[in-house]
Amino acid sequence: MVELVPFAVPVAGDKTLLVWELSSGPTAEALQHSLFTVFSQFGLLYSVRVFPNAAVAGPGFYGIIKFYSAGDAHRAQKACDQKQLFQTSPVKVHLGTGHKAVQHNTPALNSSRCQELANYYFGFNGWSKRIIKLQDLSNLEEREKEDIVTPLQKQSLKLFCALEVVLPFHECRSPEVGMAEEPLDKLEEGSLFLLKRKVTQKLAIQKALTDAFQKLLTVVLGGHKAPSCCDKVREWHGHIYATFSNNCKVCSPPATQLVLILLVSYFSCQLCGQREEECLSDFSSEEEEFRLPELD
Repeated sequence: MVELVPFAVPVAGDKTLLVWELSSGPTAEALQHSLFTVFSQFGLLYSVRVFPNAAVAGPGFYGIIKFYSAGDAHRAQKACDQKQLFQTSPVKVHLGTGHKAVQHNTPALNSSRCQELANYYFGFNGWSKRIIKLQDLSNLEEREKEDIVTPLQKQSLKLFCALEVVLPFHECRSPEVGMAEEPLDKLEEGSLFLLKRKVTQKLAIQKALTDAFQKLLTVVLGGHKAPSCCDKVREWHGHIYATFSNNCKVCSPPATQLVLILLVSYFSCQLCGQREEECLSDFSSEEEEFRLPELD
């Protein structure tokens, strides 16, 4: 089975499992944890959600589980349907019935999710991000005008970031830029101004990182093994491929899957400009220590 796993929100029905006949005894939170524990054994999960049954269906709950990989979802469905799993009665597990998503309508993953997916398929040491440039562009237009000062309440912070996602074992790089702009209130001075600047800086980094990942398309060949631990990058028809084998304890993907990395210059998720909402807490203090260069 050959499958493309983009850095996009999984919305296709063949990546979604419906689980019902869940017991009414545990809480929804406990059931969510139990479902995650069971189904995460089959592959990386995007989400696990639990809902109470409709009144006509009687007491109990049902769950909706989304995988990044359709192959993982199929394996989980076959292994778990009509099994007791974590309760005394069997559960029913079916694949979603929705049609496959149209790619240009699929939102891109936010930066935190992109990093999670990269860690899963490439390995924690199989990729890295390198910030090339951070620059404050807030008042460039105003400074070009003579003797014109924009009132503070109409000003905004504008931060630029250039970075690249690097696959060091395979000499593969995906560069991208990001821009973030946040309005400034006249009362935001001192520590409030510095906080707003830090938030805007993080948003610029996150946007650049998300777009850099959109150029990487993971091709999963289930049930195959790479011929060696880490093959070098191969170029074919203008695209760059890199292979990973499960024999490598440093950069291997899960199980026995052979993963190819396709570096494309333009990916369809960018067409609509849709992204998941970013979480500012997913960056370490390493980024926070960056100092923006002063403009002359």
